[in-house]
Amino acid sequence: MGTDMAPVLSDHYLPSWVGVCPGSNESGGKRKSGKTTKGNRWLRTALVQSAWAAPRKKDSYFAARYRRLAARRGKKRAIFAVAHSLLTVIYHMLKTGSTYKDLGADYFDKLNKNRLVPYLVRRFKNLGFQVTLEAA
Repeated sequence: MGTDMAPVLSDHYLPSWVGVCPGSNESGGKRKSGKTTKGNRWLRTALVQSAWAAPRKKDSYFAARYRRLAARRGKKRAIFAVAHSLLTVIYHMLKTGSTYKDLGADYFDKLNKNRLVPYLVRRFKNLGFQVTLEAA
């Protein structure tokens, strides 16, 4: 891949070249195979190994992303999604020359605050608690 990102067209092209983006094979509205492409096997292997380590880091964006996806899609698909996210972040860091700034584990909670509050209130009520909310 190298450190010069000028030849790479975009952050959408690079994951496809590496082979960490989901495949899309659809015909007539019917979804067929979602198998990933083979891509660059050395870089793909390194990214997937890094993605397996990411959920073990406490209070990180990638750990939160893995937990959200693994609950819905399964562990292996979540790992590939984290590898895709890692590669996108690496691409932008190399292209702009910036350093990595973690968004934090609570990024998704802050992003969907309006949906999260009613969901948590409903969960507490189902557990038998009475809930009153006050703004901090």
